[in-house]
Amino acid sequence: VELGERDCSTQRRHQKVIEESPAPNLNPETRDKLIESAIAAAKSVNYVNAGTVEFLVDTTTGDFVFLEMNTRIQVEHPITELTHGVDIVEQQLAIATTGTTTPDFAPKQNGHAIELRICAEDPKRFYPRPGPILIYTEPSGEGIRVDSGFTAGTEVTQHFDSLVAKVCAFGPDRETALERAKGALAELEIEGLTTNAPFLEVLLETEEFGSGQYDTGLVEATQAEQKRLAKLAKQAQRSA
Repeated sequence: VELGERDCSTQRRHQKVIEESPAPNLNPETRDKLIESAIAAAKSVNYVNAGTVEFLVDTTTGDFVFLEMNTRIQVEHPITELTHGVDIVEQQLAIATTGTTTPDFAPKQNGHAIELRICAEDPKRFYPRPGPILIYTEPSGEGIRVDSGFTAGTEVTQHFDSLVAKVCAFGPDRETALERAKGALAELEIEGLTTNAPFLEVLLETEEFGSGQYDTGLVEATQAEQKRLAKLAKQAQRSA
């Protein structure tokens, strides 16, 4: 059983920061081939239970290569759950205990979802910035889902991953999901430590992300543009 695809091109240090489903810059023919290849890979090793097959895709030619298979649930699984109306963890447990999915398991792709990984890090160099959380207010509203284990008074330590929360936005189409994602970021309030939330807001406002025509170079290009604009601003101040 396939549960569609996710675009995970928005990365820093080869780690994902924004994911969305379905992939916006993928033609139907390539999508079908990717799904067929993923199913074939799982069947070739008699794999049972949830898994994710990753590919690197050249959207200009439609060519793709196999990267790896993750034999587990992925960090970004919420957007697949939102677009297919399923609970993947529930199905994992059902398969592990009974050998099959639950009787009501009937995934059907619908709408669009975007996930934003809120991390305790300095977005200038993407270095971890652990510390206590003094204020923590999650966004809410139609189509918004937040997965987090933190509250005000808790602490992000240096001993674990810097991920603070996964803010997901779902809508009937990409435009709606994107606007809800922007609204959720604006509503999110975390004080006491530095996070990448402001940089994620910048990424969502880029022309490339807005059009869906982006690739793995988006974060680096956006960061370079921010540095260029900051340099010009300093030069203008000196001139004044």
